[in-house]
Amino acid sequence: APGFLAHREGDLVGVAVRDLDPGPVRGAYLSGTESIDVNLSEPIPLGHKVALADIAAGQDVIEYGQRVGVARQDISRGEHVHIHNVRSARL
Repeated sequence: APGFLAHREGDLVGVAVRDLDPGPVRGAYLSGTESIDVNLSEPIPLGHKVALADIAAGQDVIEYGQRVGVARQDISRGEHVHIHNVRSARL
């Protein structure tokens, strides 16, 4: 079973479907059959997001193929993506 799910190809984040420990983890896209391999640099709690690509400070965070936030700081692939490093796109 995948450790995280991403909604669409091109999404910059995936959502953990269980608590994930640092190290290699495989995820999947809901819209396709491809898998995604990411090396987690930190624990990712169930329901939280993981970066699927490097995201630069000020860059839009894409999920569901939509802009859902803006990176407050540089976020590396495999890092936890949450309110400490992303602000809402609605503000």
